[in-house]
Amino acid sequence: MTRAGDRAGAAGDGAPRPGTRGRPFGVAEVNKAGREILEADLSSIYLVGEISNFKPHTSGHWYFSLKDERAQIGAAMFRYANGLVRFRPADGMKVLVRGTVTLYEPRGSYQIVVETMEPKGLGELQAAFEQLKAKLRAEGLFDDARKRPIPPLPRSIGVVTSPTGAAVRDILRVFERRGADLRVLIAPCRVQGTAAAGEIVRALSILNERADTEIVILARGGGSLEDLWPFNEEAVARAIAASRIPVVSAVGHEVDFTIADFVADLRAPTPSAAAEIVLKSRDELTARVGGARNALGRSARLILSQARGRIARLGSDRALGSVESRLREALQRADDLSLRLHRAMTNRLVTLRAAVDLKSQRLSPRGLRASVSARRERLGATSGLAERAVRGRVEAARQKLGRAASMLQTLSPLGVLERGYAICHDAASGDVITEAQPAQVGLAVRVRLHRGSLLCDVKKAETAGG
Repeated sequence: MTRAGDRAGAAGDGAPRPGTRGRPFGVAEVNKAGREILEADLSSIYLVGEISNFKPHTSGHWYFSLKDERAQIGAAMFRYANGLVRFRPADGMKVLVRGTVTLYEPRGSYQIVVETMEPKGLGELQAAFEQLKAKLRAEGLFDDARKRPIPPLPRSIGVVTSPTGAAVRDILRVFERRGADLRVLIAPCRVQGTAAAGEIVRALSILNERADTEIVILARGGGSLEDLWPFNEEAVARAIAASRIPVVSAVGHEVDFTIADFVADLRAPTPSAAAEIVLKSRDELTARVGGARNALGRSARLILSQARGRIARLGSDRALGSVESRLREALQRADDLSLRLHRAMTNRLVTLRAAVDLKSQRLSPRGLRASVSARRERLGATSGLAERAVRGRVEAARQKLGRAASMLQTLSPLGVLERGYAICHDAASGDVITEAQPAQVGLAVRVRLHRGSLLCDVKKAETAGG
């Protein structure tokens, strides 16, 4: 003020100096002079403080205060400057700003116009990472419940990555080494730089528009936090969450974590590991189907072996009193075994078909319809062959048992009785009488005929020569 008055009085015209009683300043003049002095002495300075009263305006400008333990200062950060800040300021956050201290003339309020801002004690990118991570977790984008299983029999796989990077070569090398019969659709994009996030989102959209894409691998090699930053952008995270196709994130090395890893349906530590994971699901289902087929064959062989053993034991039992009942039991058991075997095979085939149907529901309808149908036909053919083989074995056993029964019937004493012969027993002891000499006159004899028996007394015993 004094300097302005001195300059005015230097004219020597005797006029009162500005700021004196004879020529007082207007309020606007004081505020203007104060602004000029502040901007001249406190231009482009660094200031540390805690944010409070943060208010983003509809115009895009930010207004807030910076404070420490003893004082505070108003602050403004205009849209052209805050558009370069990667994190979202909040009350209580300690920041380091660079700006110019000035005075807002219409209100006479003293403030700093901020040009740059970064978190104090935490890097700007790391702060932005933690903020977006907390936001998306609160929205449920990281929840396991919304994540989909990886298709077990993929035939067509999309890869979002740089077409010239090491990641795509690693993935293709794994597929080639494993001899996988797959169709690989590469959606090329940049994976580093400011334009990369938009290209990644477009590549995901292109693959989602195709009906033949069953799984997507999002891949790039390792790098610094800045190199991997496109995979920490909110637009990429929401594109992954909105994908109708399961997404496997394979970004960086095993120690690297990005927002894309948390949102994706599955995280792989490296691009090569992602390819192995995709093929692992396919191999596991193939092994399960093969194991079920082998178990079915073993069950059928065991049932047939047990049936042969029972039939063999029945054929060796020649006890006269149990031949007819054993024959009937053997025939009934053969029928029962045939029925149980058929039911067991049917239940096992139904279980296998249900498992295949459940897996096929998670696959692309167009991509796997022909494959699942072919597997179902092969499974049906296998069950038909097994069923016919078992029926043939059972029928052969039944015929063999029938021949044994006929032979036993021919050799049976009961068959001899049917032709007119008889068996004599001592009525008292039940012993069979085979010679006339031991029989005495008056001995009570029971004569067994083909049907029924006679109780007789011996009147005379005659030898074979008598």
